[in-house]
Amino acid sequence: MSVLLHMSDSHFGTERAPVLEALRQLVHERRPALVVLSGDLTQRARPAQFAAARAFVASLPAPFLAIPGNHDIPLYALAARLRAPYARYSAAFGQELEPAWSSPEWLVLGVNTTRWWRHKQGEVSPAQIERVAGRLRQAAPGQLRVVVVHQPMAVIEASDRSNLLRGHAQAADAWAAAGAQLVLGGHIHLPYVRPLPERGGRPLWVVQAGTAVSHRVRGGIPNSVNVLHRVAADACAAERWDYDAKRGVFACHERTDLALRAPHAP
Repeated sequence: MSVLLHMSDSHFGTERAPVLEALRQLVHERRPALVVLSGDLTQRARPAQFAAARAFVASLPAPFLAIPGNHDIPLYALAARLRAPYARYSAAFGQELEPAWSSPEWLVLGVNTTRWWRHKQGEVSPAQIERVAGRLRQAAPGQLRVVVVHQPMAVIEASDRSNLLRGHAQAADAWAAAGAQLVLGGHIHLPYVRPLPERGGRPLWVVQAGTAVSHRVRGGIPNSVNVLHRVAADACAAERWDYDAKRGVFACHERTDLALRAPHAP
């Protein structure tokens, strides 16, 4: 059974050492095919924070795919924000801000939804929507098709509506039509799984990650990550794993079975 581990909002600079070690142990135990980091790797985009984030990722026994979040652009270093907003991120995680990863079971496409002129709100442009849709249409039969963004494509709290990804409706339409099955996100530190309204008979699931290792947790929910299991051609299971402070480990909190259209279906 092929597995992805999805983490977000690690906010290095505010990380908790026991949680880091527990997450490292979880990755060693689950042995995911890929670790997906959906943005906000750092708290203030400082070189030392990026170095700590990169060292942690390098310690994991799995390849990774990362995209920047709004916190990964310098906020107070105005010259860096204006002239080279992604220079510090790229020094640690590479020049590619929209990476892709592929295996016989998965196609995972990263989308940079940050904008240097926005503090929090994210955006996906028509050009990005079409680029991702084109790549989705090229997926091999049998691949489960996953898109990774930072800001959410769907929210469950009215207070989070301002955090919705700008262009999310257009992106959902185009990506679902092109065969996308999951959209992974973060940003709001709240874990949940929700289906978007079916478009052309293709269900598109939004899987949001909570706070991975930072003390910046929300609503009493502990640090958490998602473990995604490829169950069958037309099914996936999304597990939320929470940090158990008493035991010092991550434990499975809940599992959601997701019915998908088979990747080879027209």
